[in-house]
Amino acid sequence: MKRFAVIGLGRFGKKLAIALAMSGAEVIAIDKNRDQIDLIRDQVSCAVRLDSTDEEALKAQGVDKIDVAIIGIGQGTGRGFESAILTVVNLRQMGVKEIFARAEDLIAGEVFSKVGATEVIYPEIESAQRWAYKLIAPQIGEKIDFAPGYSLARIKSPASFDGKTVMDLQLRQKYNVNLVAIKRGEHSKTKKSERSDKGGIINVPMPNTVIYRDDILMVAGSDADLAKLPQE
Repeated sequence: MKRFAVIGLGRFGKKLAIALAMSGAEVIAIDKNRDQIDLIRDQVSCAVRLDSTDEEALKAQGVDKIDVAIIGIGQGTGRGFESAILTVVNLRQMGVKEIFARAEDLIAGEVFSKVGATEVIYPEIESAQRWAYKLIAPQIGEKIDFAPGYSLARIKSPASFDGKTVMDLQLRQKYNVNLVAIKRGEHSKTKKSERSDKGGIINVPMPNTVIYRDDILMVAGSDADLAKLPQE
């Protein structure tokens, strides 16, 4: 199991540290504020109050030996942004291989990348994008992003798909998406010859596979094309 250091225990950092710890990971939680440390002390492997711009203080807590560091220092007031930059630099100099930095905007993210962050997290931007997509395409359920702008998505088969075959629907030709798998819905009106897969998974849908209303479809394609799939 990887060892993590979460530096900066605001709303984002605190939730992340607790979630990692609940998954069984070893987590060192770090913040300059004693109150934040006291709130999380019993929920992580180690919680310590220190200034993350002090490289020696980080080493004293074994941060140079962790696998992944996440910097969640708030950047809206005071010297937060400067502290976050110096923390990234310290971690890079200490040899930490994976450094994730929380950025409040794209400019901050560019700075973090240039000083050594291996990846930048944009929680506010990403949350807004997820909600925008959810509002635009409510028919899309869970979505797994596997490349920028491309996803594997879970949708409930709309009424307009009921009783049609994969060939009839022509999902690739009409919507430019690929049907990956089907999970039969509880109320699928399957023929007697098809009842063996009722409530189960069809891993390789064939052209003559019939789709029913309320089946769960796993489809892959660009986010823009997935949003065009019918809702009814």
